[in-house]
Amino acid sequence: MSAPSFTSIFKRGLQKGHRNSYSRTYRRISLYIGSEFLFSFIVAFLFFFGIFFVNQLLLLAEEILAKDVGLLDVALLIIYSLPAIVSFTFPFASLVGGLMAIGRLSSDSEILAFRASGIPYRRLLYPLIVLGLTFSLFSFAMGDYFLPRGTLSFGKLYREILYSNPALELESNSVKEYQDTTLVTGEIIAGTIYDLVIMDTTDEGEKRVIMADTALLRESSSQSGVIGLTLRNVFGHAVPAKVTNNYHYFEAEEMIYNILLRDISYSLGSLTPREMSSIDVYNEIRAKEAALEERIKSHALSVAQERYGLLQGYLNRVYSPPSGSAQTQLEQKYSRFQQMKNQEIKSKSLQIHKIELYKKMAIPFGCLAFVFFFFPAGTFSKKSGRSVGFGIGLIISVLYWAMLFAGQTLGLRMDFSPVAAMWLPNIIIVVIGIILYRARLSR
Repeated sequence: MSAPSFTSIFKRGLQKGHRNSYSRTYRRISLYIGSEFLFSFIVAFLFFFGIFFVNQLLLLAEEILAKDVGLLDVALLIIYSLPAIVSFTFPFASLVGGLMAIGRLSSDSEILAFRASGIPYRRLLYPLIVLGLTFSLFSFAMGDYFLPRGTLSFGKLYREILYSNPALELESNSVKEYQDTTLVTGEIIAGTIYDLVIMDTTDEGEKRVIMADTALLRESSSQSGVIGLTLRNVFGHAVPAKVTNNYHYFEAEEMIYNILLRDISYSLGSLTPREMSSIDVYNEIRAKEAALEERIKSHALSVAQERYGLLQGYLNRVYSPPSGSAQTQLEQKYSRFQQMKNQEIKSKSLQIHKIELYKKMAIPFGCLAFVFFFFPAGTFSKKSGRSVGFGIGLIISVLYWAMLFAGQTLGLRMDFSPVAAMWLPNIIIVVIGIILYRARLSR
């Protein structure tokens, strides 16, 4: 075999250098487009974050600050609430930021310059996909990992503040209702409640009125999820259920009155499906599916027993003399059997958990779905790219939120598929993006 000529070596060297040049060019283009998208994303993120922050957090902080809660505690409550806002803000910031970035590149004819240089659209799309996937994973982590921990920390801190400052929930000279309990308070000074009146109903249906000169909030050491009111100089009046002209009263120097934390507005004693991690929600779904299956089996057994009783009634009618009462009983059995047979056994709680599970994944990965929409949509912008992109992004954000709300409503009220209810908005966005992309390629 003869050695390669100098000319062939030189040509291969030129080709290799040409390929390296293209590789460096694509890398610089990707960094340029990615930085443009990242800058616009930050601007949009700050816009949406400011809206959600004012609506959800500053109102809470103002309400707490008005009751002499320390600034450090207020700041911690706000920090613990941030994961919910951040995870929800990312998809909308991705949409608006992407439309602003691509709109700016298109209006300045930079997209046209890239295409004239022989760079295909898909090369321009790669850095956007990478950033969209990164935003999706970060948003999912915020909602799946940090949100449950923030919620638990929020509830723990709030309870600590509540024990030291009852005015957080019980205002001076006010009436507060908790389930079947009504609390009428006098002045609240230095954590002490004066002239407290409690009106409630016991588990036995007994109606009570309890009056105390003073009361202090204390955490229950024996029961979790319970706060105790230590009452002093107590007088109580009780009327038994279903009894007239009868009552009894009692007096005590000290009395402990317990209130369940779930009755307190900000108790957060347990996490809701929205605030749980996806693994915990999935485990809850498995448990609820098992319970539902047991209910279905039990119901099927009851229907079979009812069918057997109905058949036995028909046989008795055939072999026994007819009577009006027997006919009426048979008709009642048949009506009851039809009701049981047509009864649909389902679990609303299971449906809620399924919707929340898919919602936890669908909303964060909206960041990635929006990439396939805003890239082709943004290229149609001819002037004022950023401002037009921002306006269109707000409109699409409202429509996307409306689709999510409609899907959740259908899932809860009409037993619509939880997967379709939560993922359909993303699918619609991607399909529209593909149509726009093909329209752009055909021009």
